[in-house]
Amino acid sequence: MNPRELLLDSFHAAVNAADPLKIVPCHLPEPPRGNTLVVGAGKAAAAMARAVEENWPADHPLEGIVVTPYGHGLATNNIMVIEASHPVPDTQGEMAARAMLESARILTPNDLLLGLFSGGGSSLLSAPIPGVTLDELKSITRQLLRCGAAIQEINIVRKHLSVVLGGRLAAASRASVHSLIISDVTDNDPSSIASGPCAPDPSTWQDVLALIERYAINIAPQTMGILQKNVNTGSNETPKLGDPVFRNVKNRIIATARQSLAAAAQFFRAQGITPLILGDTVTGEAKEIAKMHAAIAREVRHYSNPFKPPVALISGGETTVTVTGSGRGGRNAEFLLSLAIALNGLEEVYALACDTDGIDGNGTNAGAVITPDTLNRVEQADVNPVRLLDDNDAWTFFDQLDDLIVTGPTRTNVNDYRVVLVL
Repeated sequence: MNPRELLLDSFHAAVNAADPLKIVPCHLPEPPRGNTLVVGAGKAAAAMARAVEENWPADHPLEGIVVTPYGHGLATNNIMVIEASHPVPDTQGEMAARAMLESARILTPNDLLLGLFSGGGSSLLSAPIPGVTLDELKSITRQLLRCGAAIQEINIVRKHLSVVLGGRLAAASRASVHSLIISDVTDNDPSSIASGPCAPDPSTWQDVLALIERYAINIAPQTMGILQKNVNTGSNETPKLGDPVFRNVKNRIIATARQSLAAAAQFFRAQGITPLILGDTVTGEAKEIAKMHAAIAREVRHYSNPFKPPVALISGGETTVTVTGSGRGGRNAEFLLSLAIALNGLEEVYALACDTDGIDGNGTNAGAVITPDTLNRVEQADVNPVRLLDDNDAWTFFDQLDDLIVTGPTRTNVNDYRVVLVL
């Protein structure tokens, strides 16, 4: 098997380990005495909904609504699937969020609210609080995505500006709540995944204000007034741990990045390649993280430390990109471009970096791949890799080489998957 095929097959092994159709069924709760309402949001929501329908007892009817990004939908029978905008919200997401909230409010204690949440749900459940417009929420979201803030920080703001996020969906229901969650965050905290619609929220309005100031986010005077009022009075806060609204709420993580990295490691082990998992919580600027990976690869290649080649250096998590240029790309392509520059053609070193949801940043690709001759090939195409990296234009770099990896939506999301293969 050639190195490129090894990389791609390892990525598929990682994604398959988080396939909702495979992992949801064994985590389904017992049906209630009353009705079952299914609600959900995220890149995996449609696949999770189909898994529920295919495995729910026929004598216990259910209905519901889930929202997923455009292009991520699947056909279902009783659960309505709505497609909406991600990562910047739109009216479709707002409509879906408000419909979920109203449906949850009419449930009784004999009923069940079954939540299906995954990464991407924060922007999809985009019903803003009174006094904040959807256009304002869009503006704030765009600024947060460009400033280099961590996803957990972005979600602190989103939770407080939404009528559904930050535990507010669970708080609206008198029914028992059972949420199944596919994690796309490094700490697998239910309050961070899809901004925790059914989870206690440890953050506060004071945290929101601090983040707005730290990243110099420009917000409308009316929104700032709401923010400062809530900071000063402590009103309109999201529900916290210990609040009675969570007495009959269960949040269960059913897939994580760690599980997917382990599946990839098992794949490499079967090929006679030593896997070394560097961690599932790798964060920081993508181009700086790439330099660290290059240093480890060089140590393995030149000194057989900590293992003799062949070795697969596997990592997950979510890097960030502070956008200063006008190019096109995502954190995985930027990671790989920086890695290629740092490796400088190191022999027998190959790498892949992809988002397990199938979409890397603002491109249509999942990620890309590099080979030892990447820089040599790009010189023939008259492309300057350093200039493109400075312009956050990694997509153009890999498009010129035909090294983009395009999978389409995978309908799951356990964050980034990276592997550096040292042969």
